[in-house]
Amino acid sequence: MAQRALSISAGLALAILTLGPIAAVLIRAGGLGSFRPGDFEALQFTVWQALLSGFFSTLLAIPVARALARRQFFGRRLLISLLGAPFILPVIVAVMGLIAVFGQNGILNSGLAAFGGPRLDIYGLHGVVLAHVFFNLPLATRMLLQAWLAIPAERFRLAASLGLTPWGQFLSLEWPLIRRIAPGAFAVIFVICLTSFAVALTLGGGPRATTVELAIYQAMRFDFDLGRAAMLALMQLGLATVAGLIALKLAPSQGFGVGRGRQVPRWDGRSTIARTFDIIWIFLAAAFLLVPLALVVLKGMPGLFAGAGQGTWTAAKHSVLVALASTALAMAWALPLANRKGELLSVAAIAISPLVIGTGLFLILRPFVNPFTMALPVTTVVNAMMALPFALRILRPEAEAVEHDFGRLRQTLRLTTWAWFTRVWLPRLRRPMGFAAGLTAALAMGDLGVIALFADPDRATLPLQVYRLMGAYQMEAAAGAALLLLILSFGLFWLFDRGGRAGADT
Repeated sequence: MAQRALSISAGLALAILTLGPIAAVLIRAGGLGSFRPGDFEALQFTVWQALLSGFFSTLLAIPVARALARRQFFGRRLLISLLGAPFILPVIVAVMGLIAVFGQNGILNSGLAAFGGPRLDIYGLHGVVLAHVFFNLPLATRMLLQAWLAIPAERFRLAASLGLTPWGQFLSLEWPLIRRIAPGAFAVIFVICLTSFAVALTLGGGPRATTVELAIYQAMRFDFDLGRAAMLALMQLGLATVAGLIALKLAPSQGFGVGRGRQVPRWDGRSTIARTFDIIWIFLAAAFLLVPLALVVLKGMPGLFAGAGQGTWTAAKHSVLVALASTALAMAWALPLANRKGELLSVAAIAISPLVIGTGLFLILRPFVNPFTMALPVTTVVNAMMALPFALRILRPEAEAVEHDFGRLRQTLRLTTWAWFTRVWLPRLRRPMGFAAGLTAALAMGDLGVIALFADPDRATLPLQVYRLMGAYQMEAAAGAALLLLILSFGLFWLFDRGGRAGADT
Protein backbone atom coordinates (compact mmCIF):
# COMPACT_ATOMS: atom_id res chain seq x y z
CA MET A 1 0.00 0.00 0.00
CA ALA A 2 2.79 2.42 0.91
CA GLN A 3 4.62 1.60 -2.32
CA ARG A 4 1.47 2.28 -4.35
CA ALA A 5 0.95 5.60 -2.54
CA LEU A 6 4.55 6.57 -3.29
CA SER A 7 4.08 5.73 -6.96
CA ILE A 8 0.87 7.78 -7.15
CA SER A 9 2.56 10.73 -5.42
CA ALA A 10 5.50 10.65 -7.83
CA GLY A 11 3.13 10.47 -10.79
CA LEU A 12 1.07 13.41 -9.53
CA ALA A 13 4.21 15.48 -8.97
CA LEU A 14 5.35 14.78 -12.54
CA ALA A 15 1.92 15.61 -13.95
CA ILE A 16 1.71 18.87 -11.99
CA LEU A 17 5.19 19.92 -13.07
CA THR A 18 4.18 19.24 -16.67
CA LEU A 19 0.68 20.73 -16.82
CA GLY A 20 1.19 23.55 -14.31
CA PRO A 21 3.88 25.40 -16.31
CA ILE A 22 1.90 25.01 -19.54
CA ALA A 23 -1.17 26.50 -17.85
CA ALA A 24 0.96 29.36 -16.50
CA VAL A 25 2.26 30.16 -19.99
CA LEU A 26 -1.24 30.10 -21.50
CA ILE A 27 -2.70 32.28 -18.73
CA ARG A 28 0.14 34.80 -19.01
CA ALA A 29 -0.20 34.89 -22.81
CA GLY A 30 -4.00 35.21 -22.75
CA GLY A 31 -4.40 32.25 -25.08
CA LEU A 32 -2.64 30.77 -28.07
CA GLY A 33 -0.83 33.04 -30.50
CA SER A 34 -1.18 33.06 -34.27
CA PHE A 35 1.02 31.57 -36.95
CA ARG A 36 3.60 33.66 -38.73
CA PRO A 37 5.07 32.92 -42.16
CA GLY A 38 8.38 32.02 -40.51
CA ASP A 39 6.63 29.42 -38.34
CA PHE A 40 5.57 27.40 -41.37
CA GLU A 41 9.14 27.59 -42.67
CA ALA A 42 10.38 26.34 -39.27
CA LEU A 43 7.89 23.48 -39.44
CA GLN A 44 8.98 22.55 -42.96
CA PHE A 45 12.67 22.72 -42.02
CA THR A 46 12.09 20.65 -38.88
CA VAL A 47 10.36 17.86 -40.77
CA TRP A 48 12.80 17.99 -43.70
CA GLN A 49 15.97 17.86 -41.58
CA ALA A 50 14.48 15.07 -39.44
CA LEU A 51 13.64 13.08 -42.59
CA LEU A 52 17.13 13.55 -44.02
CA SER A 53 18.82 12.82 -40.70
CA GLY A 54 16.82 9.63 -40.19
CA PHE A 55 17.34 8.50 -43.80
CA PHE A 56 21.12 8.99 -43.92
CA SER A 57 21.68 7.67 -40.39
CA THR A 58 19.78 4.47 -41.18
CA LEU A 59 21.17 4.06 -44.70
CA LEU A 60 24.80 4.43 -43.63
CA ALA A 61 24.25 2.18 -40.59
CA ILE A 62 23.35 -0.81 -42.81
CA PRO A 63 26.84 -1.50 -44.27
CA VAL A 64 28.54 -0.56 -40.99
CA ALA A 65 26.41 -2.96 -38.93
CA ARG A 66 26.83 -5.68 -41.54
CA ALA A 67 30.62 -5.30 -41.49
CA LEU A 68 30.78 -5.37 -37.69
CA ALA A 69 28.53 -8.44 -37.57
CA ARG A 70 30.71 -10.59 -39.81
CA ARG A 71 34.24 -9.37 -39.00
CA GLN A 72 36.39 -10.16 -35.98
CA PHE A 73 39.36 -7.88 -35.31
CA PHE A 74 41.41 -6.46 -32.47
CA GLY A 75 39.52 -3.63 -30.75
CA ARG A 76 36.12 -4.67 -32.11
CA ARG A 77 34.46 -4.72 -28.68
CA LEU A 78 35.96 -1.36 -27.82
CA LEU A 79 34.71 0.14 -31.08
CA ILE A 80 31.20 -1.20 -30.50
CA SER A 81 31.27 0.23 -26.98
CA LEU A 82 32.37 3.61 -28.35
CA LEU A 83 29.31 3.59 -30.60
CA GLY A 84 27.33 4.51 -27.51
CA ALA A 85 29.52 7.53 -26.69
CA PRO A 86 27.80 10.11 -28.95
CA PHE A 87 24.51 9.61 -27.08
CA ILE A 88 25.99 10.90 -23.82
CA LEU A 89 28.33 13.35 -25.53
CA PRO A 90 27.41 17.00 -24.83
CA VAL A 91 25.99 18.49 -28.02
CA ILE A 92 28.15 21.59 -27.86
CA VAL A 93 31.29 19.42 -27.59
CA ALA A 94 30.26 17.36 -30.62
CA VAL A 95 29.59 20.56 -32.55
CA MET A 96 33.09 21.84 -31.75
CA GLY A 97 34.57 18.54 -32.91
CA LEU A 98 32.61 18.64 -36.16
CA ILE A 99 33.66 22.25 -36.76
CA ALA A 100 37.29 21.20 -36.22
CA VAL A 101 36.86 18.64 -39.02
CA PHE A 102 34.36 20.24 -41.41
CA GLY A 103 34.52 23.96 -40.47
CA GLN A 104 36.07 26.79 -42.49
CA ASN A 105 39.47 26.16 -40.90
CA GLY A 106 38.90 22.44 -40.34
CA ILE A 107 41.19 19.69 -41.50
CA LEU A 108 38.88 18.73 -44.40
CA ASN A 109 38.77 22.26 -45.86
CA SER A 110 42.50 22.62 -45.30
CA GLY A 111 43.07 19.44 -47.28
CA LEU A 112 40.72 20.56 -50.07
CA ALA A 113 42.43 23.95 -50.24
CA ALA A 114 45.82 22.28 -50.56
CA PHE A 115 44.60 20.52 -53.72
CA GLY A 116 42.72 23.55 -55.05
CA GLY A 117 39.29 22.24 -54.17
CA PRO A 118 36.25 24.25 -53.02
CA ARG A 119 35.63 25.00 -49.36
CA LEU A 120 32.73 23.36 -47.56
CA ASP A 121 30.31 25.29 -45.35
CA ILE A 122 29.13 23.42 -42.27
CA TYR A 123 26.38 25.89 -41.43
CA GLY A 124 22.81 25.47 -42.61
CA LEU A 125 20.74 22.41 -43.44
CA HIS A 126 23.69 20.19 -44.33
CA GLY A 127 25.46 21.10 -41.08
CA VAL A 128 22.40 20.26 -38.99
CA VAL A 129 21.96 16.94 -40.82
CA LEU A 130 25.67 16.15 -40.48
CA ALA A 131 25.53 16.69 -36.72
CA HIS A 132 22.40 14.59 -36.37
CA VAL A 133 23.98 11.77 -38.37
CA PHE A 134 27.00 11.97 -36.06
CA PHE A 135 24.72 11.48 -33.04
CA ASN A 136 22.31 8.93 -34.53
CA LEU A 137 24.44 6.78 -36.86
CA PRO A 138 25.74 4.85 -33.80
CA LEU A 139 22.17 4.38 -32.55
CA ALA A 140 20.99 2.94 -35.87
CA THR A 141 24.13 0.81 -36.12
CA ARG A 142 23.58 -0.69 -32.67
CA MET A 143 19.93 -1.47 -33.47
CA LEU A 144 20.82 -3.17 -36.75
CA LEU A 145 23.89 -4.91 -35.29
CA GLN A 146 21.85 -6.54 -32.53
CA ALA A 147 19.44 -7.90 -35.11
CA TRP A 148 22.24 -9.05 -37.41
CA LEU A 149 23.93 -10.93 -34.59
CA ALA A 150 20.59 -12.56 -33.76
CA ILE A 151 20.58 -14.43 -37.10
CA PRO A 152 21.75 -17.96 -36.25
CA ALA A 153 25.11 -18.64 -37.86
CA GLU A 154 23.75 -21.99 -39.01
CA ARG A 155 21.50 -20.10 -41.45
CA PHE A 156 24.54 -18.81 -43.34
CA ARG A 157 26.13 -22.27 -43.36
CA LEU A 158 22.89 -23.72 -44.73
CA ALA A 159 22.75 -21.03 -47.41
CA ALA A 160 26.33 -21.85 -48.40
CA SER A 161 25.60 -25.60 -48.53
CA LEU A 162 22.63 -24.89 -50.82
CA GLY A 163 24.93 -23.04 -53.20
CA LEU A 164 23.32 -19.62 -52.80
CA THR A 165 25.28 -16.74 -54.28
CA PRO A 166 26.20 -13.78 -52.03
CA TRP A 167 23.30 -11.87 -53.58
CA GLY A 168 20.99 -14.80 -52.90
CA GLN A 169 22.14 -14.94 -49.26
CA PHE A 170 21.52 -11.21 -48.93
CA LEU A 171 17.99 -11.48 -50.31
CA SER A 172 17.02 -14.55 -48.27
CA LEU A 173 18.64 -13.70 -44.91
CA GLU A 174 19.71 -10.06 -44.66
CA TRP A 175 17.14 -8.13 -46.66
CA PRO A 176 14.25 -9.36 -44.44
CA LEU A 177 16.25 -8.13 -41.43
CA ILE A 178 16.75 -4.69 -43.00
CA ARG A 179 13.06 -4.39 -43.88
CA ARG A 180 12.14 -5.33 -40.32
CA ILE A 181 14.57 -3.15 -38.36
CA ALA A 182 15.43 -0.17 -40.58
CA PRO A 183 11.94 1.45 -40.63
CA GLY A 184 11.77 1.39 -36.83
CA ALA A 185 15.29 2.82 -36.52
CA PHE A 186 14.41 5.57 -38.98
CA ALA A 187 11.23 6.43 -37.06
CA VAL A 188 13.05 6.62 -33.71
CA ILE A 189 15.75 8.91 -35.14
CA PHE A 190 13.09 11.05 -36.83
CA VAL A 191 11.38 11.60 -33.46
CA ILE A 192 14.69 12.50 -31.79
CA CYS A 193 15.57 15.04 -34.50
CA LEU A 194 12.16 16.71 -34.35
CA THR A 195 13.04 18.40 -31.06
CA SER A 196 16.53 19.53 -32.10
CA PHE A 197 17.61 22.74 -30.36
CA ALA A 198 21.32 23.00 -29.57
CA VAL A 199 22.38 21.69 -33.00
CA ALA A 200 20.12 24.17 -34.82
CA LEU A 201 21.19 26.97 -32.48
CA THR A 202 24.88 26.47 -33.23
CA LEU A 203 24.85 25.18 -36.83
CA GLY A 204 21.54 26.45 -38.21
CA GLY A 205 23.06 29.49 -39.82
CA GLY A 206 19.97 31.69 -40.13
CA PRO A 207 16.16 31.94 -40.30
CA ARG A 208 15.94 29.36 -43.10
CA ALA A 209 17.56 26.75 -40.86
CA THR A 210 15.31 27.12 -37.81
CA THR A 211 13.63 24.19 -36.09
CA VAL A 212 10.36 24.49 -34.17
CA GLU A 213 12.22 24.20 -30.85
CA LEU A 214 14.59 26.99 -31.90
CA ALA A 215 11.59 29.10 -32.98
CA ILE A 216 10.12 28.62 -29.48
CA TYR A 217 13.41 29.85 -28.02
CA GLN A 218 13.40 32.90 -30.29
CA ALA A 219 9.76 33.71 -29.49
CA MET A 220 10.57 33.71 -25.78
CA ARG A 221 14.08 35.11 -25.77
CA PHE A 222 13.68 37.98 -28.20
CA ASP A 223 9.92 38.69 -28.52
CA PHE A 224 8.57 37.30 -25.22
CA ASP A 225 5.58 36.18 -27.28
CA LEU A 226 4.33 33.44 -24.97
CA GLY A 227 1.16 32.82 -26.99
CA ARG A 228 3.18 32.08 -30.11
CA ALA A 229 5.58 29.92 -28.10
CA ALA A 230 2.65 27.89 -26.70
CA MET A 231 1.20 27.48 -30.17
CA LEU A 232 4.53 26.26 -31.51
CA ALA A 233 4.88 23.88 -28.56
CA LEU A 234 1.48 22.33 -29.30
CA MET A 235 2.44 22.01 -32.95
CA GLN A 236 5.63 20.23 -31.91
CA LEU A 237 3.65 18.04 -29.52
CA GLY A 238 1.38 16.96 -32.39
CA LEU A 239 4.37 16.16 -34.59
CA ALA A 240 6.10 14.19 -31.86
CA THR A 241 2.93 12.28 -30.99
CA VAL A 242 2.24 11.22 -34.57
CA ALA A 243 5.87 10.31 -35.16
CA GLY A 244 5.99 8.41 -31.86
CA LEU A 245 2.92 6.36 -32.76
CA ILE A 246 4.48 5.55 -36.13
CA ALA A 247 7.71 4.54 -34.39
CA LEU A 248 5.80 2.17 -32.09
CA LYS A 249 3.94 0.77 -35.08
CA LEU A 250 7.18 0.13 -36.94
CA ALA A 251 8.96 -1.41 -33.94
CA PRO A 252 10.31 -4.91 -34.73
CA SER A 253 8.10 -7.76 -33.63
CA GLN A 254 9.68 -11.11 -34.29
CA GLY A 255 13.18 -12.35 -34.87
CA PHE A 256 14.84 -15.05 -36.91
CA GLY A 257 14.37 -17.93 -34.54
CA VAL A 258 17.15 -19.61 -32.63
CA GLY A 259 20.23 -21.58 -33.48
CA ARG A 260 22.36 -23.89 -31.39
CA GLY A 261 23.89 -20.92 -29.55
CA ARG A 262 27.46 -21.82 -30.51
CA GLN A 263 30.03 -19.39 -31.91
CA VAL A 264 30.46 -21.09 -35.27
CA PRO A 265 32.32 -19.26 -38.08
CA ARG A 266 30.27 -17.06 -40.40
CA TRP A 267 29.96 -18.41 -43.93
CA ASP A 268 29.14 -15.10 -45.59
CA GLY A 269 31.44 -12.32 -46.79
CA ARG A 270 34.51 -14.48 -47.35
CA SER A 271 35.43 -13.00 -50.71
CA THR A 272 38.20 -10.44 -51.07
CA ILE A 273 35.78 -7.80 -52.34
CA ALA A 274 33.43 -8.27 -49.37
CA ARG A 275 36.32 -8.17 -46.92
CA THR A 276 37.69 -5.01 -48.51
CA PHE A 277 34.35 -3.20 -48.42
CA ASP A 278 33.78 -4.23 -44.80
CA ILE A 279 37.17 -2.85 -43.79
CA ILE A 280 36.46 0.42 -45.62
CA TRP A 281 33.07 0.89 -43.93
CA ILE A 282 34.44 0.12 -40.46
CA PHE A 283 37.34 2.53 -41.01
CA LEU A 284 35.08 5.33 -42.29
CA ALA A 285 32.60 4.93 -39.41
CA ALA A 286 35.38 4.88 -36.81
CA ALA A 287 37.02 7.95 -38.36
CA PHE A 288 33.71 9.84 -38.58
CA LEU A 289 32.97 9.19 -34.90
CA LEU A 290 36.42 9.32 -33.32
CA VAL A 291 38.32 12.01 -35.23
CA PRO A 292 36.06 14.88 -34.00
CA LEU A 293 36.48 13.64 -30.41
CA ALA A 294 40.24 13.37 -30.83
CA LEU A 295 40.40 16.92 -32.19
CA VAL A 296 38.37 18.22 -29.25
CA VAL A 297 40.97 16.69 -26.94
CA LEU A 298 43.96 17.96 -28.94
CA LYS A 299 42.62 21.49 -29.44
CA GLY A 300 41.34 21.70 -25.88
CA MET A 301 44.56 20.78 -24.09
CA PRO A 302 46.28 24.18 -24.52
CA GLY A 303 43.19 26.08 -23.42
CA LEU A 304 42.16 23.79 -20.58
CA PHE A 305 44.32 25.60 -18.04
CA ALA A 306 45.87 28.50 -19.94
CA GLY A 307 42.71 29.76 -21.65
CA ALA A 308 40.05 28.79 -19.11
CA GLY A 309 39.23 31.75 -16.91
CA GLN A 310 37.39 31.99 -13.64
CA GLY A 311 34.06 32.07 -15.48
CA THR A 312 34.71 28.65 -16.99
CA TRP A 313 35.57 27.03 -13.66
CA THR A 314 32.51 28.64 -12.01
CA ALA A 315 30.33 27.37 -14.87
CA ALA A 316 31.86 23.91 -14.41
CA LYS A 317 30.93 23.97 -10.72
CA HIS A 318 27.36 24.97 -11.62
CA SER A 319 27.13 22.15 -14.19
CA VAL A 320 28.34 19.51 -11.74
CA LEU A 321 25.88 20.67 -9.07
CA VAL A 322 23.01 20.72 -11.57
CA ALA A 323 23.98 17.26 -12.87
CA LEU A 324 24.13 15.74 -9.38
CA ALA A 325 20.86 17.34 -8.31
CA SER A 326 19.13 16.30 -11.56
CA THR A 327 20.36 12.75 -11.09
CA ALA A 328 19.09 12.57 -7.52
CA LEU A 329 15.69 13.96 -8.53
CA ALA A 330 15.39 11.69 -11.56
CA MET A 331 16.24 8.60 -9.51
CA ALA A 332 13.76 9.64 -6.79
CA TRP A 333 11.11 9.82 -9.51
CA ALA A 334 12.20 6.74 -11.43
CA LEU A 335 12.18 4.23 -8.57
CA PRO A 336 8.46 4.54 -7.71
CA LEU A 337 7.49 5.03 -11.38
CA ALA A 338 9.32 1.95 -12.73
CA ASN A 339 6.17 0.49 -14.30
CA ARG A 340 4.26 0.76 -17.56
CA LYS A 341 2.01 3.64 -16.46
CA GLY A 342 4.95 5.57 -15.09
CA GLU A 343 6.92 5.17 -18.30
CA LEU A 344 3.97 6.32 -20.42
CA LEU A 345 3.55 9.35 -18.16
CA SER A 346 7.21 10.28 -18.45
CA VAL A 347 7.15 10.01 -22.25
CA ALA A 348 4.08 12.27 -22.36
CA ALA A 349 5.93 14.78 -20.18
CA ILE A 350 8.89 15.20 -22.55
CA ALA A 351 6.62 15.60 -25.58
CA ILE A 352 6.13 19.20 -24.41
CA SER A 353 8.96 21.61 -25.18
CA PRO A 354 11.33 21.89 -22.19
CA LEU A 355 11.66 25.59 -22.98
CA VAL A 356 7.92 26.04 -22.42
CA ILE A 357 8.05 24.05 -19.18
CA GLY A 358 11.00 26.11 -17.97
CA THR A 359 9.29 29.38 -18.84
CA GLY A 360 6.13 28.28 -17.05
CA LEU A 361 8.11 27.47 -13.92
CA PHE A 362 9.70 30.92 -14.05
CA LEU A 363 6.26 32.55 -14.35
CA ILE A 364 5.01 30.56 -11.36
CA LEU A 365 8.03 31.59 -9.26
CA ARG A 366 8.06 35.22 -10.38
CA PRO A 367 5.61 36.59 -7.73
CA PHE A 368 7.71 35.08 -4.95
CA VAL A 369 11.38 35.34 -5.96
CA ASN A 370 13.55 36.85 -8.64
CA PRO A 371 13.22 34.19 -11.38
CA PHE A 372 16.76 34.76 -12.67
CA THR A 373 18.15 33.63 -9.32
CA MET A 374 16.25 30.34 -9.84
CA ALA A 375 17.82 29.57 -13.22
CA LEU A 376 19.89 26.66 -11.91
CA PRO A 377 17.11 25.03 -9.81
CA VAL A 378 14.64 25.28 -12.69
CA THR A 379 17.23 23.81 -15.06
CA THR A 380 17.73 20.97 -12.57
CA VAL A 381 14.02 20.10 -12.52
CA VAL A 382 13.65 20.26 -16.31
CA ASN A 383 16.79 18.14 -16.86
CA ALA A 384 15.45 15.50 -14.47
CA MET A 385 12.14 15.42 -16.34
CA MET A 386 13.86 15.10 -19.72
CA ALA A 387 16.11 12.26 -18.52
CA LEU A 388 13.33 10.37 -16.72
CA PRO A 389 12.09 8.36 -19.76
CA PHE A 390 15.61 7.04 -20.41
CA ALA A 391 16.04 6.09 -16.77
CA LEU A 392 12.68 4.30 -16.71
CA ARG A 393 13.48 2.45 -19.95
CA ILE A 394 16.56 1.07 -18.19
CA LEU A 395 14.96 0.36 -14.80
CA ARG A 396 11.49 -0.86 -15.71
CA PRO A 397 12.37 -4.32 -17.17
CA GLU A 398 14.54 -5.15 -14.15
CA ALA A 399 11.97 -3.80 -11.67
CA GLU A 400 9.18 -5.85 -13.23
CA ALA A 401 11.40 -8.94 -13.24
CA VAL A 402 12.10 -8.51 -9.50
CA GLU A 403 8.39 -8.12 -8.79
CA HIS A 404 7.61 -11.21 -10.85
CA ASP A 405 10.34 -13.36 -9.26
CA PHE A 406 10.04 -12.27 -5.62
CA GLY A 407 6.56 -10.79 -5.29
CA ARG A 408 4.99 -13.99 -3.96
CA LEU A 409 7.88 -14.49 -1.54
CA ARG A 410 7.35 -10.96 -0.28
CA GLN A 411 3.71 -11.73 0.49
CA THR A 412 4.63 -15.01 2.16
CA LEU A 413 7.23 -13.39 4.42
CA ARG A 414 5.05 -10.30 4.92
CA LEU A 415 7.95 -7.98 4.28
CA THR A 416 7.41 -4.35 5.08
CA THR A 417 7.83 -1.78 2.31
CA TRP A 418 11.14 -0.64 3.78
CA ALA A 419 12.49 -4.20 4.09
CA TRP A 420 11.41 -5.02 0.54
CA PHE A 421 12.94 -1.82 -0.77
CA THR A 422 16.30 -2.13 1.01
CA ARG A 423 16.85 -5.90 1.05
CA VAL A 424 15.41 -7.02 -2.28
CA TRP A 425 14.62 -4.19 -4.67
CA LEU A 426 17.65 -1.93 -4.36
CA PRO A 427 20.27 -4.74 -4.33
CA ARG A 428 18.73 -6.29 -7.45
CA LEU A 429 18.41 -2.92 -9.23
CA ARG A 430 21.82 -1.60 -8.27
CA ARG A 431 23.42 -2.29 -11.63
CA PRO A 432 20.72 -0.68 -13.85
CA MET A 433 20.37 2.16 -11.32
CA GLY A 434 24.07 2.96 -11.70
CA PHE A 435 23.79 2.98 -15.48
CA ALA A 436 20.61 5.10 -15.41
CA ALA A 437 22.16 7.56 -12.95
CA GLY A 438 25.31 7.86 -15.06
CA LEU A 439 23.27 8.47 -18.20
CA THR A 440 21.16 11.10 -16.42
CA ALA A 441 24.23 12.89 -15.06
CA ALA A 442 25.91 12.96 -18.47
CA LEU A 443 22.78 14.27 -20.20
CA ALA A 444 22.33 16.96 -17.54
CA MET A 445 25.97 18.01 -17.79
CA GLY A 446 25.68 18.63 -21.52
CA ASP A 447 22.24 20.23 -21.64
CA LEU A 448 21.95 23.57 -23.42
CA GLY A 449 18.25 24.36 -23.15
CA VAL A 450 16.41 26.22 -20.43
CA ILE A 451 19.63 27.71 -19.06
CA ALA A 452 20.13 29.52 -22.38
CA LEU A 453 16.90 31.45 -21.81
CA PHE A 454 17.34 32.91 -18.35
CA ALA A 455 20.88 32.51 -17.04
CA ASP A 456 22.96 35.59 -16.32
CA PRO A 457 26.79 35.49 -16.56
CA ASP A 458 27.08 34.58 -12.86
CA ARG A 459 24.86 31.49 -13.23
CA ALA A 460 25.97 30.02 -16.54
CA THR A 461 26.55 26.29 -16.92
CA LEU A 462 29.51 24.90 -18.82
CA PRO A 463 27.66 24.22 -22.12
CA LEU A 464 26.36 27.81 -22.08
CA GLN A 465 29.87 29.08 -21.30
CA VAL A 466 31.26 27.17 -24.30
CA TYR A 467 28.52 28.63 -26.52
CA ARG A 468 29.26 32.17 -25.30
CA LEU A 469 33.00 31.77 -25.82
CA MET A 470 32.38 30.50 -29.36
CA GLY A 471 30.12 33.49 -30.04
CA ALA A 472 32.89 35.81 -28.82
CA TYR A 473 35.42 34.04 -31.10
CA GLN A 474 37.54 33.01 -28.12
CA MET A 475 38.14 29.65 -29.72
CA GLU A 476 41.10 28.55 -27.58
CA ALA A 477 39.16 29.19 -24.37
CA ALA A 478 36.07 27.55 -25.89
CA ALA A 479 38.11 24.46 -26.82
CA GLY A 480 39.48 24.21 -23.29
CA ALA A 481 36.01 24.57 -21.78
CA ALA A 482 34.68 21.94 -24.21
CA LEU A 483 37.41 19.50 -23.19
CA LEU A 484 36.61 20.13 -19.53
CA LEU A 485 32.92 19.48 -20.25
CA LEU A 486 33.82 16.26 -22.06
CA ILE A 487 35.96 15.05 -19.14
CA LEU A 488 33.31 15.87 -16.54
CA SER A 489 30.46 14.29 -18.54
CA PHE A 490 32.22 10.99 -19.16
CA GLY A 491 33.69 11.07 -15.67
CA LEU A 492 30.29 11.33 -14.00
CA PHE A 493 28.88 8.63 -16.26
CA TRP A 494 31.79 6.30 -15.42
CA LEU A 495 31.58 6.95 -11.67
CA PHE A 496 27.85 6.20 -11.44
CA ASP A 497 27.97 3.24 -13.80
CA ARG A 498 31.03 1.78 -12.07
CA GLY A 499 29.45 2.36 -8.67
CA GLY A 500 26.36 0.47 -9.74
CA ARG A 501 28.35 -2.50 -11.06
CA ALA A 502 30.82 -2.75 -8.17
CA GLY A 503 29.68 -5.55 -5.90
CA ALA A 504 26.26 -5.75 -7.57
CA ASP A 505 24.38 -9.00 -7.87
CA THR A 506 25.08 -10.75 -11.16
